[in-house]
Amino acid sequence: MEVILLQKVENLGNLGDRVRVKSGYGRNFLVPSGRAVSATAENVKAFEERRAELEKKAAGELGDAQTRKEKLEELTVSIARKAGEQGRLFGSVGAADIAEAVTAAGVPLEKREVRLPEGPFHATGEYEVQLHLHTDIKATLIVTVVAE
Repeated sequence: MEVILLQKVENLGNLGDRVRVKSGYGRNFLVPSGRAVSATAENVKAFEERRAELEKKAAGELGDAQTRKEKLEELTVSIARKAGEQGRLFGSVGAADIAEAVTAAGVPLEKREVRLPEGPFHATGEYEVQLHLHTDIKATLIVTVVAE
């Protein structure tokens, strides 16, 4: 299946690229999520008419992500949880908890933007958390988990 990308898709292409993808990926993910349209003659013509608008929107999103990155890089978030004597938490601190704490600190962050490849934190301490703000922009946040 050949599609035209309406926004940058990681490991696939940039805005306006015509790419061949597996039918299921295009039909079940890219098209319903609004990231691509099938590459028919009508869609190619419609895309060329909307290209400037889509590029302007993409540039705006990139600029917003860049300003959020600058704010997040200088931010340190502290999350308090109940813990045992050796620093082991009764529960854990996950992506939702981190996103909630950062949003409360004044910088909007969604749960899906927080990357925890090793899973949630189960002990007190200081952790570096990777944030995926945009396809091109990643940030690092320092999260301190303290005992209540």
